[in-house]
Amino acid sequence: MSKHFIAILLALFLPLLGGTGAFSTLRAQDTPEVRVAQFGYLSYNDIFQRMPEYAEAQASFAQLKAKYDAEAQRAEDEFQRKFAEFLQGQKDFPASIMQKRQMELQDLMDKSVAFRQETQRLLKQAEAELQAPVAAKLNEAIQAVAGERGLTFVLNTDNNAVPFIHPQVGVNITEPVLIRLGLASTISD
Repeated sequence: MSKHFIAILLALFLPLLGGTGAFSTLRAQDTPEVRVAQFGYLSYNDIFQRMPEYAEAQASFAQLKAKYDAEAQRAEDEFQRKFAEFLQGQKDFPASIMQKRQMELQDLMDKSVAFRQETQRLLKQAEAELQAPVAAKLNEAIQAVAGERGLTFVLNTDNNAVPFIHPQVGVNITEPVLIRLGLASTISD
């Protein structure tokens, strides 16, 4: 008899034997355990925005933005002042002065546009830098909760990315993450 034939016979008769004795031990060792992957889900932004560090980052960002806005306004006011002077004196200016003033105005306008573009880039970079430690803390809490609960992965439900999650498979980990972050005291069932 070949090994293949014996394996087929065992597969057919093993259920009839009721899984007792040596056969049940053999079956338990040879059959891999099937585990349904369980996952967690939460609204990342909701938790992120509840964190006090987020409020601090937003306050710092607002202060920085206010400084850039004030400088942009100062440049705008200077441009408006020089433009008003240009309009008042243009009928009396010789052609060379008129051209010089037009070039000054164009230079101010170009510098203002460049400053605004650079400001946008710098503000975006500053916002990312201010929020990075907050995100790292939240990510650490999510990883810890997911590890404690044996979750395979965690979905972010923001922006309706996951419109339905079956409650027998997915686990809402919002409260446990809030507790880990010290933002909630008990899990509400």
